[in-house]
Amino acid sequence: MTDKTKLILMSCCAPCSCGAIKQLVYDEIPGIDEFIVMFFNPNIFPESEYQKRLNEQIKYCEKLGVKYIVGDYNHDDWKKAVCGLENEPERGARCSKCFAYRFCFAREYARKHGFNAIASVFGVSRFKSQAQVDVAANESCGEIKYLPIKWDENLRVSINRELKFYRQNYCGCEFSMRK
Repeated sequence: MTDKTKLILMSCCAPCSCGAIKQLVYDEIPGIDEFIVMFFNPNIFPESEYQKRLNEQIKYCEKLGVKYIVGDYNHDDWKKAVCGLENEPERGARCSKCFAYRFCFAREYARKHGFNAIASVFGVSRFKSQAQVDVAANESCGEIKYLPIKWDENLRVSINRELKFYRQNYCGCEFSMRK
């Protein structure tokens, strides 16, 4: 008998996660027995932007009847984690450190709450690199299995058109707001 796969889906925002959530709700990803959406994004700046993204995520999860968890918003701790990398370009070392910081949080939550797998939609954004996300996850998740799931891009785009989510024009942190 094999262990059931209990997945944490890490989400940065509803526009990026909507397709993945819908695929999980309708059992389109084989082998996932249970999942929860995790919104842990202390990187997002300013806090008003964080609240907009969080509110859209909650609204979508509740619309589909999906369980979710919201990690603490502690932007100062996140800034300490990426200190010295402020001038890195998008997709640079700061982003790797940011992903690792958030995956470590998910790993600890998984250990404490009986989850055995983590996936994310961090690489869905046009601002990010899926390969970079995968490396950070594999280095950070430890004994918790990382699942690099290929999400349905057409489904995500279709849901975004239909629901007209609030959409941002930068990844999230103040350093990504630069041109």
